[in-house]
Amino acid sequence: MNELKELQDRVQGIKQQLAELGPMRPGSLSEQYNVCGNPTCRCKDPENPKKHGPYHQLSFTHQGKSTTEFVKADEVSEARQQLENYRTFKALSREWVDLSVRIAKLRKRESGARGAQR
Repeated sequence: MNELKELQDRVQGIKQQLAELGPMRPGSLSEQYNVCGNPTCRCKDPENPKKHGPYHQLSFTHQGKSTTEFVKADEVSEARQQLENYRTFKALSREWVDLSVRIAKLRKRESGARGAQR
């Protein structure tokens, strides 16, 4: 019975953590560098080319659709936090399901033990 209470308490803790998560989005953030079309630009220097960038690019799949979008430099920190919130959401959700399965097995075992005592 003590184990069941501990598992239920952890589920309540997970629910609280989920409720406190802020905005989230799936995906990954990468830095991109590119070469422009100007033949006299520094990015085309034959001796020491210097590509343009970094540009921050967010890539994700949502509802079966792949999307890529650029993130402004002043929004990178916010995007990183949203990505972290999503990773936390996924981890907590998996843990909640795992705990729910364990709780169901414990309850079944306990009800079976009570039935055998009759």
